[in-house]
Amino acid sequence: MSNNAVLQRKVAFHEMPDMRIRAMWIVFAVLMAAAPLVFYPVLLMKLMCFALFAAAFNLLMGYAGLLSFGHAAFFGAAAYVAGYVMKAWHFTPELGLVAGAATGVALGAIVGVLAIRRAGIYFAMITLALAQMIYFAWLQAPFTGGEDGLQDVPRGKLFGVFDLTDDRALYWVILAVFLGGLWLIHRTVNSPFGKILLAIRENEPRAISLGYDVARVKLLAFVLSAGLAGLAGAAKVLVFRFATLTDAAWNTSGEVVLMTLLGGLGTVTGPLVGASAIVVLQNELADKVGSWISVIMGLIFIFCVLVFRRGIVGELIALRRRLGIEDVRRHSPR
Repeated sequence: MSNNAVLQRKVAFHEMPDMRIRAMWIVFAVLMAAAPLVFYPVLLMKLMCFALFAAAFNLLMGYAGLLSFGHAAFFGAAAYVAGYVMKAWHFTPELGLVAGAATGVALGAIVGVLAIRRAGIYFAMITLALAQMIYFAWLQAPFTGGEDGLQDVPRGKLFGVFDLTDDRALYWVILAVFLGGLWLIHRTVNSPFGKILLAIRENEPRAISLGYDVARVKLLAFVLSAGLAGLAGAAKVLVFRFATLTDAAWNTSGEVVLMTLLGGLGTVTGPLVGASAIVVLQNELADKVGSWISVIMGLIFIFCVLVFRRGIVGELIALRRRLGIEDVRRHSPR
């Protein structure tokens, strides 16, 4: 076999053509559209909300290399704001989603400006501290309902026409939000901006020497991640019709870290797999084991760190690459 043929075969294993990627997205969208025929729609909608939340976090951690321990602040803040404007101001669902995403963007800009010039553990601790401050603000705010939460949020009518009180009707809205968020993340990480993020993650001093405004790029990534987390929080309010302090608590930030690591850090589909595993486990085991669910999540985290260091999707990608290399070697000229 010629060297050109070997090279082409190697590229075929490592770089999936655009048409194949589009086909995979189409198949995925079709499967998700048909899923309510088999599975409980509310569970699927919860899964999509947390998968989008995990994907938003992965954009920051997996591609920019910034570990945030306070991402639940954006998720919870958007949930409260979206719920309040739909309940008190009678906003339609689409405006509630926009308000939630805008809340995430605004809060992300404030937190990002304060935290983005720090790195490593200092960045993580600043985000955690600011998130706890926001948590206690929601605890004391009069419109949040305190420990009782913001309840009885109406789903309303989409564009004032389509009634979303039926779970199956709402499912299509959440699916559109979910796929739209994933598409935006996919386009971002495969754009020149995404390549700059990877360069900063791999070697920040070199990115600075090349003339990139690293602080600005990190801030933009942080704000985009916070906005998508806010969109996920607003969608969750539509599904469950309430927002609670749990949405903004530090353990929710921990759960999204676990989802991302379990699925595969730095992969587009990894957070989906991780969120699916955690949400399904919680749904199936919560009534059976009670508070022991936290212990089980901790054991899963330990197992993931020890056995699946790249996460489930990361390990599958690594296996595929190894098989591809072996195949190329097998057919290479001797």
